[in-house]
Amino acid sequence: MKFVAFERTKQGTGASRRLRITGRTPGIVYGGAGKPQMIELDHNALFHAIKKEAFHATILEMELDGKVSKVLLRDLNMHPYKQLVQHIDFQRVEANTKLTMKVPVHYTGEENSHAVKFENCLVNHIVTDLQITCLPADLPEFIAVDLSDIKKGVSVHLNDITLPKGVSAVTRGKENPVLVSVTATVEEAPDPAEAAAAAAAPVAGAKPAAGAKPAAGGKAAAAAPAAGKAAPAAKAPAKK
Repeated sequence: MKFVAFERTKQGTGASRRLRITGRTPGIVYGGAGKPQMIELDHNALFHAIKKEAFHATILEMELDGKVSKVLLRDLNMHPYKQLVQHIDFQRVEANTKLTMKVPVHYTGEENSHAVKFENCLVNHIVTDLQITCLPADLPEFIAVDLSDIKKGVSVHLNDITLPKGVSAVTRGKENPVLVSVTATVEEAPDPAEAAAAAAAPVAGAKPAAGAKPAAGGKAAAAAPAAGKAAPAAKAPAKK
């Protein structure tokens, strides 16, 4: 990936502020055999470039004063709430010097695994980028990890994957960290009160068991109003 930088002659807080007003981003390039050099970049072009994963994880070609040199993005300072790159740092790359940097991890194949398709497992990507060390020529754009063979309850560790040739992982603290966990989904238990009410409710259209007494409010209750009807009053004697 290639970008264009320009030499920056003025430095300081005030100069950098005025530079940003004109649509430029101040920066610096250092490392290698050369001295640190102040640079500036077109902000719009830079803002679109930083949205690409390759800009953060691959060797870049920087054109400066008609010369092209290989660099790495080392630091990016964004405005707290504006879409504005305030400052950017690059490091020169030497072919025979190993470099250390973070590269993204791309996981594939989990949707085709037995754990996901048939056991309804949840796959948690614990590590999304990995710090590695290698020569510039061996630097991968990303680390590919195939999850098509994952199993329920079995985590994927760093030692379980194959790194590209010439690449070594840099681990701090844990020698074999967990990259991916595979867990079974837990069904939510029904509310006890609701479950009891559902079990006690009669099924529509079901006949009562032989010998079962009618429930309160059934036929016996229905007969009560009939029994409670008053007898017709006796006729009054006819007048003579």
